[in-house]
Amino acid sequence: MKVTVFGIGYVGLVQAAVLADVGHDVMCIDVDAKKVENLKKGEIPIFEPGLAPLVKKNYEEGRLQFSTNAEEGVNHGEMHYIAVGTPPDEDGSADLKYVTAVARTIAQYMDSHKVVIDKSTVPVGTADKVRAVMEETLKSRGLEINFDVVSNPEFLKEGAAVADCMRPERIVIGMDNEEVVDLLRELYEPFNRNHDRMILMDIRSAELTKYAANCMLATKISFMNEIANLAERLGADVEKVRMGIGSDSRIGYSFIYPGCGYGGSCFPKDVQALIRTAEQIGYTPRILQAVEEVNYAQKQKLPEFVIRHFGEDLKGKTFALWGLSFKPNTDDMREASSRVLIEALWERGAEVQAYDPEAMDETQRIYGHRGDLRLMGTKEAALQGADALIVCTEWQSFKAPDFDLMKKSLKQPVIFDGRNLYDPERLNKRGFVYYAIGRGASINIV
Repeated sequence: MKVTVFGIGYVGLVQAAVLADVGHDVMCIDVDAKKVENLKKGEIPIFEPGLAPLVKKNYEEGRLQFSTNAEEGVNHGEMHYIAVGTPPDEDGSADLKYVTAVARTIAQYMDSHKVVIDKSTVPVGTADKVRAVMEETLKSRGLEINFDVVSNPEFLKEGAAVADCMRPERIVIGMDNEEVVDLLRELYEPFNRNHDRMILMDIRSAELTKYAANCMLATKISFMNEIANLAERLGADVEKVRMGIGSDSRIGYSFIYPGCGYGGSCFPKDVQALIRTAEQIGYTPRILQAVEEVNYAQKQKLPEFVIRHFGEDLKGKTFALWGLSFKPNTDDMREASSRVLIEALWERGAEVQAYDPEAMDETQRIYGHRGDLRLMGTKEAALQGADALIVCTEWQSFKAPDFDLMKKSLKQPVIFDGRNLYDPERLNKRGFVYYAIGRGASINIV
């Protein structure tokens, strides 16, 4: 099938590459000319395991194209994905200006039936706005052309997005015209052969499904962080509690890891957006408000631990930081806990020696060159001469470090662990002072 994807961001690029890989003829359209030219040269703007070779292969074989020519893109495909960003507005609601701009562009150039697929994460009612914009634009051209608007939310995990796209757990389709179902079944047939993963529903339910999924996962994280805070005060170990409740099949082990707060491009934005949607219809979403408040407070945990140990004045102190991305297997630092921590340390006069396997360039882009930030080539180099180690991201390479080398490299054997990677009792026996999240029964606080 001929497919056009508007927006070569995280979702758009992954979806386009995977569709091309199963044989569809995909054209990607973006307003960023530099990004388009870089992609043609094989330069991928994001780190995502498996994505770069997939893009390169399908571009070289002619199934994946990149262009800034919107008219060419509209003429290319019958199926049009809208995969542009929906950044939070000042009040936290989703800004739909890029979504409606694409809708207007499609209607401006279309001369035959099109299926417009909302892939961006958008509030309930967005499909109605897309339809209204397109109808208005077509009317201004003096044309009556049939088109369909479909909600098809993405459920990709950063760090596993290619696999999620190739082997989706479900394909949610919101539509108001059953005649379009056959086209969508043809589009997704390569991903639907093992068993039927397509879940058909009305458009508004599909739009709400995406927000409900992300908010539920965020709720699990914040709930577990609340339990961790209780564990600290009650002298319990939240990791043992996690094992105890995760064994219940109704709860499960996923998303119940306590830590220093969730980040990324989805959970914070989507929780805020659903809160604003609720408020706009006169409903107070108390659980969602609590989820957001708990997460905000949780991001202050590591700075609080550091202050508890070293005091408010951190002038002359240097901290080794392991992990800058909001989660492993990505270079994404949007809403990352590391940023809250770094800025709190700088505010008190400290310096930071940081290492991350993928997010160093992104850190440089965000903060530029500063005397109180040193980006180190290895995790061991970050330790040299630092007063303590702080762990912000649970990268695999951080989970079994050389603790003897760590003790020799640090000025003081102190670890602040925002992801509970290590065993408190073992570290205490080795002479470390170890601060972790919700492990009150075994933390050695001095």
